Amino acid sequence: MKLAQGQIWKTSAEVHSHAGDPVYLRIVELERLSVTYKEMLQPNTKDGHHKQTTKKVFCRLLKNAELLSDVH
Repeated sequence: MKLAQGQIWKTSAEVHSHAGDPVYLRIVELERLSVTYKEMLQPNTKDGHHKQTTKKVFCRLLKNAELLSDVH
């Protein structure tokens, strides 16, 4: 899996969800060992919460996730 800034991922409801609905994660900043992302309920909205985690934890959130848009 190749991560890049600007990607939007739709998570699997079994892995990461909000009240049973899938969550959308947009990569805001990608560093060597960490990822800053925005967690949203809708992919086309600006409403959401910024979060930061390690790449390892972020990749676990993406288990069975679907890549919706890739800027590269």
